[in-house]
Amino acid sequence: QVQLVESGGGLVQAGGSLRLSCAASGNIFSINAMAWYRQAPGKQRELVAVITSGGSTVHVDSVKGRFTISRDNAKNVHYLQMNSLKPEDTAVYYCKMIMNGRQYWGQGTQVTVSS
Repeated sequence: QVQLVESGGGLVQAGGSLRLSCAASGNIFSINAMAWYRQAPGKQRELVAVITSGGSTVHVDSVKGRFTISRDNAKNVHYLQMNSLKPEDTAVYYCKMIMNGRQYWGQGTQVTVSS
Protein backbone atom coordinates (compact mmCIF):
# COMPACT_ATOMS: atom_id res chain seq x y z
CA GLN A 1 0.00 0.00 0.00
CA VAL A 2 1.33 3.41 -1.01
CA GLN A 3 0.81 6.43 1.20
CA LEU A 4 1.67 10.10 0.68
CA VAL A 5 1.89 12.41 3.67
CA GLU A 6 2.19 16.16 3.29
CA SER A 7 3.57 18.54 5.89
CA GLY A 8 4.72 22.12 6.18
CA GLY A 9 1.52 24.05 5.67
CA GLY A 10 0.42 26.86 7.94
CA LEU A 11 -0.38 30.53 8.28
CA VAL A 12 2.07 33.08 6.92
CA GLN A 13 1.99 36.78 6.12
CA ALA A 14 2.15 38.00 2.54
CA GLY A 15 5.73 38.03 1.34
CA GLY A 16 6.69 35.16 3.59
CA SER A 17 7.87 31.64 2.78
CA LEU A 18 6.86 28.07 3.47
CA ARG A 19 8.26 24.72 2.41
CA LEU A 20 5.90 21.84 1.85
CA SER A 21 7.08 18.25 2.00
CA CYS A 22 5.47 15.10 0.64
CA ALA A 23 6.82 11.80 1.88
CA ALA A 24 5.94 8.61 0.04
CA SER A 25 5.94 5.27 1.81
CA GLY A 26 5.04 1.71 0.98
CA ASN A 27 5.95 -0.27 -2.09
CA ILE A 28 7.64 2.52 -4.03
CA PHE A 29 9.15 1.82 -7.43
CA SER A 30 9.18 3.24 -10.96
CA ILE A 31 8.08 6.74 -10.00
CA ASN A 32 7.20 8.58 -13.21
CA ALA A 33 6.53 12.04 -11.79
CA MET A 34 5.62 13.90 -8.65
CA ALA A 35 3.51 17.03 -8.49
CA TRP A 36 1.82 19.61 -6.35
CA TYR A 37 -1.75 20.78 -6.85
CA ARG A 38 -3.85 23.26 -4.91
CA GLN A 39 -7.51 23.94 -4.39
CA ALA A 40 -8.83 27.25 -3.15
CA PRO A 41 -12.34 27.56 -1.66
CA GLY A 42 -14.96 27.45 -4.39
CA LYS A 43 -12.42 26.68 -7.11
CA GLN A 44 -11.26 23.60 -8.94
CA ARG A 45 -8.06 21.84 -8.05
CA GLU A 46 -5.22 23.16 -10.18
CA LEU A 47 -1.72 22.05 -11.00
CA VAL A 48 1.08 24.06 -9.40
CA ALA A 49 4.29 22.25 -10.37
CA VAL A 50 5.58 18.92 -11.65
CA ILE A 51 8.94 17.17 -11.47
CA THR A 52 9.65 14.12 -13.62
CA SER A 53 11.78 11.11 -12.81
CA GLY A 54 14.52 12.69 -14.89
CA GLY A 55 14.43 15.88 -12.87
CA SER A 56 12.70 18.11 -15.39
CA THR A 57 10.35 20.63 -13.82
CA VAL A 58 7.32 22.63 -14.87
CA HIS A 59 5.83 25.46 -12.85
CA VAL A 60 2.58 27.17 -13.79
CA ASP A 61 2.83 30.83 -14.71
CA SER A 62 1.20 32.10 -11.52
CA VAL A 63 4.02 30.68 -9.36
CA LYS A 64 7.03 30.94 -11.68
CA GLY A 65 9.92 32.66 -9.99
CA ARG A 66 8.33 32.22 -6.57
CA PHE A 67 7.80 28.47 -6.09
CA THR A 68 10.29 25.68 -6.71
CA ILE A 69 9.57 21.96 -6.82
CA SER A 70 12.35 19.53 -5.97
CA ARG A 71 12.80 15.94 -4.90
CA ASP A 72 15.04 13.69 -2.88
CA ASN A 73 15.05 10.39 -4.73
CA ALA A 74 16.82 8.50 -1.97
CA LYS A 75 14.13 9.44 0.55
CA ASN A 76 11.11 9.40 -1.82
CA VAL A 77 10.27 12.91 -0.70
CA HIS A 78 9.40 15.89 -2.82
CA TYR A 79 9.19 19.48 -1.80
CA LEU A 80 7.57 22.75 -2.76
CA GLN A 81 9.52 25.80 -1.68
CA MET A 82 7.16 28.76 -1.72
CA ASN A 83 8.58 32.27 -1.50
CA SER A 84 7.00 35.71 -1.85
CA LEU A 85 3.63 34.24 -0.92
CA LYS A 86 0.49 36.15 -1.84
CA PRO A 87 -3.02 35.99 -0.37
CA GLU A 88 -4.19 34.39 -3.62
CA ASP A 89 -1.89 31.44 -2.88
CA THR A 90 -4.22 30.49 -0.02
CA ALA A 91 -5.46 26.96 -0.68
CA VAL A 92 -5.25 23.35 0.36
CA TYR A 93 -2.12 21.95 -1.27
CA TYR A 94 -2.06 18.33 -2.39
CA CYS A 95 0.83 16.21 -3.53
CA LYS A 96 0.46 13.61 -6.22
CA MET A 97 2.71 10.80 -7.33
CA ILE A 98 2.47 8.93 -10.61
CA MET A 99 4.01 5.52 -10.25
CA ASN A 100 3.90 2.72 -12.75
CA GLY A 101 1.01 4.47 -14.48
CA ARG A 102 -1.12 4.91 -11.35
CA GLN A 103 -1.88 8.11 -9.46
CA TYR A 104 -1.61 8.51 -5.70
CA TRP A 105 -2.72 11.55 -3.69
CA GLY A 106 -1.88 12.93 -0.30
CA GLN A 107 -4.50 14.17 2.14
CA GLY A 108 -3.70 17.85 1.67
CA THR A 109 -2.19 20.58 3.81
CA GLN A 110 -3.67 24.03 4.34
CA VAL A 111 -1.69 27.10 3.36
CA THR A 112 -3.13 30.45 4.42
CA VAL A 113 -1.50 33.73 3.43
CA SER A 114 -2.70 36.82 5.25
CA SER A 115 -2.51 40.29 3.76
